[in-house]
Amino acid sequence: MSETLSSEQLNESLQGIKIPPQPQILVDITMEQISPDPSLPRIAELIQRDMGMSGAILKVVNSPYFGLSNQILSVKHAVSILGLNSVINIINGLSLKSELSDQTIIEMNRFWDHASDLALISATVAKETGYPAADESYLLGLFHACGMPLMMTRYADYPTVVQEAYSGKYERIIDLENERFNTNHAVLGYYTAKSWHLPEEICQLIAEQYNLKAIHQWRENYDSNRKTLLAILKIALEINESHKKLGGEMARNVEWEVYGQEILEHMGLTVYDFELLKENILELGV
Repeated sequence: MSETLSSEQLNESLQGIKIPPQPQILVDITMEQISPDPSLPRIAELIQRDMGMSGAILKVVNSPYFGLSNQILSVKHAVSILGLNSVINIINGLSLKSELSDQTIIEMNRFWDHASDLALISATVAKETGYPAADESYLLGLFHACGMPLMMTRYADYPTVVQEAYSGKYERIIDLENERFNTNHAVLGYYTAKSWHLPEEICQLIAEQYNLKAIHQWRENYDSNRKTLLAILKIALEINESHKKLGGEMARNVEWEVYGQEILEHMGLTVYDFELLKENILELGV
């Protein structure tokens, strides 16, 4: 867990913020998943009961990431192509959005678009760089900033603070969040991920994602798989220019300016490789 806040501050940070419960449809799908003989057709049947989830599944399977020659129109067919882990990841993200769909969160449509885009870009970066578990990259990309909507529900001036945090004065957005609110979206994202029973590694990375200074020893004292997942996330954020989408056109990604070269070296990429990867992903329309 991140050492950004003390235990007392962590307790205080959760006051007045409701961590949304895991929705029933996801519980039903999870129960099917852990049954002795899980059935993909049964899972597809559960998804088809929800129009929004059905649409999300079809949108992802028909995205450039999969590069299918024919459009998939059946949820059952889509589920068989995506596989169980990908389906769970997509539904997790969509369900969280529905749990936070009051008027305040509706105004954060750019956040949800950003999260969905980033998840696909993360999975594509994983695929292009040879990382075998693209599902994990997708899940981290989807949930890495899930604490932001929760901050929005509590603090009316949060969007303004986000813009200021990306002005170039701060290396990490959470530094300004801690200063203004005595909490940050990485902490809230960690508790949300824990309450939804996401993999422990993903929960920890959500908490630690801004601790690059503390994890400066990229080559030692930190789990190799977590290093790679975190590096993929940071590369995807830079490709997507997420700092500009959340902070405005004049925003700067100071974190990448400081650690970008080291991140690329960990992935075995040169600056030229990165630019080529970015160009390819943008051409795909991911």
